[in-house]
Amino acid sequence: MWKWLHPYANPETTYQLSHRLVPWFTGLSGVLLTIGLAWALLFTPPDYQQGDSFRIFYIHVPAATLSMGIYLAMAISAFCGMVWQLKLSDAAVAAIAPIGAVYTAIALITGAAWGKPMWGTWWVWDARLTSELVLLFLYLGVIALNNAFDDRQMGGKAAGILAMVGVINLPIIKYSVEWWNTLHQGATVSKLGKPAMSPEMFWPFVVCFLGFAFLAAAIGCLRFKSEILLRNSTRPWVKQLIVNKQEL
Repeated sequence: MWKWLHPYANPETTYQLSHRLVPWFTGLSGVLLTIGLAWALLFTPPDYQQGDSFRIFYIHVPAATLSMGIYLAMAISAFCGMVWQLKLSDAAVAAIAPIGAVYTAIALITGAAWGKPMWGTWWVWDARLTSELVLLFLYLGVIALNNAFDDRQMGGKAAGILAMVGVINLPIIKYSVEWWNTLHQGATVSKLGKPAMSPEMFWPFVVCFLGFAFLAAAIGCLRFKSEILLRNSTRPWVKQLIVNKQEL
């Protein structure tokens, strides 16, 4: 069943795949973000309660949602590395963690900027905000562990364990507004069934979300390529790749 995945355990094959995907992901993210942000900022009607300040939603919600999705992808990579001893899994974790940390930071910063006019304060120790801050610390912990050991393999294992343990925080972030009485509003676009927003507001969000998702994928592929080269620097194919680059 999984035979089609076997070739991608080879670092050279995976490097070439990532190299081919980068321009596609970059192009898609550029087009989608340009259309989505222009649509959201210039043509979407103001919210009947929040006015134009709600437009930060089109950056905040994609960043917050992807911060959790990226962490889940990182944890799955770590799990695969632990169970099947895939060396590329450690490289994937190392490549993904900084991207997730940046998206989480964007979610926290834009959330604070949105909270100021809505709540009258930049920050409260709200369940959703606090659990999202914990997610940022988890990302930073994974990054730190990856760089804390001279033995890269040992650092990768330690980072992978933390990544898997930290998964418990994801349902806390997701359901915090339902489990506790918080200032943070409930689900708007992730509800089962019809989203709790009008179509003229919902579709720009979809375009922006896909744009940010493809941007994360493009950066992830670039970082993954770098990690593969770093971990296979003595391999003949890497040396040949360098020679080919120098000849261009």
